[in-house]
Amino acid sequence: MAITRIGNPAIADVRGVNFRNIIINGDMSVSQRGTSTASITASGYHSIDRFQTSASSIGTWTQSQSTDVPTGQGFAKSLKMDCTTADASPAASDNLIIIQKFEGQNLQYLKKGTSSAKQLTLSFWVKSNKTGTYIAGLHDRDNSRIVSKSYTISSADTWEKKTITFPADTTGALDNDNAGSLDIQMWLAAGSDFSGGTLATTWQSQTNANRAVGQVNLADSTSNEWYITGVQLEAGQVASDFEFLPFDINRERCLRYFYRSRNESNGTVWFGSMTNAALGCTHQFPVIMRATPTMGYGWTTAYSGNTFVDVVGGGTSTWTLTQNQVGRECVKNIYDSGKTGITVGRQYGTHMEADAEL
Repeated sequence: MAITRIGNPAIADVRGVNFRNIIINGDMSVSQRGTSTASITASGYHSIDRFQTSASSIGTWTQSQSTDVPTGQGFAKSLKMDCTTADASPAASDNLIIIQKFEGQNLQYLKKGTSSAKQLTLSFWVKSNKTGTYIAGLHDRDNSRIVSKSYTISSADTWEKKTITFPADTTGALDNDNAGSLDIQMWLAAGSDFSGGTLATTWQSQTNANRAVGQVNLADSTSNEWYITGVQLEAGQVASDFEFLPFDINRERCLRYFYRSRNESNGTVWFGSMTNAALGCTHQFPVIMRATPTMGYGWTTAYSGNTFVDVVGGGTSTWTLTQNQVGRECVKNIYDSGKTGITVGRQYGTHMEADAEL
């Protein structure tokens, strides 16, 4: 029987790729924020681009970009979660989830909320020392609807490929805009508020107690680790081979949501000294960002200290930045007014990050 592969017709074919994978950076190859983030106790974006960690008071974690991957599958990186402080008895509201959120405007071809709605199939490689039942789910944020499926890690410390098909949902169309409409959620731990009901194996109105029923507690030991790579979510009921993208295209797709200048080959943002009390700069982002980003600046890795280095005189200074005309394409006329100590004719450098994540 021939398999019809359904891609996203809204995205043009590039280098023979039809972008059938809804997941961005499913091979975990892009990590602009760094290859490892330790002491995670709260929600946020950490090492691997586009994957958010939702954490609510359940242990302490390190997320890293690992080179531990399934043999012979073409992957070079995986996302690793390492429990560094255990929580063997989660509170009712505790949870730990790896999430990727999708813009509604990129999912209109799924025809969710109509009689022609498409099924979705999730496939991925996973490995953990903690065997047992895990939960993967979809969350429709626009209509407060959920569906969840379980999978089993059968063999400890062994890469296993999993495939899950979610049913079509004929209720609730996704908004056609650049906001977060749909999430894929990979559960790692869940308190009773999320696991005390009956697993929502068909689409239903959101009842938190039905989202992660049966989920093991990955937080119950500091020996626990969990790895994932090759994550693919596509229309239809058959899992096709993982869609490898050229690295530059994969990275450009990530840059729509987050950009850090330090990661460029010449990552310093140079400011010209207009007067002895003002600096000026126009910096164009590599791609058009999803929304007007939140900006951060700093010569160090903090991106919050507003520190500059004097390219001629050396040393660093901390100044207050005024941002004029921050847009989706560029930041224009960034300057520090009223600050003395700037030498006319010199260049001052810093690094910037722009955050337009969902």
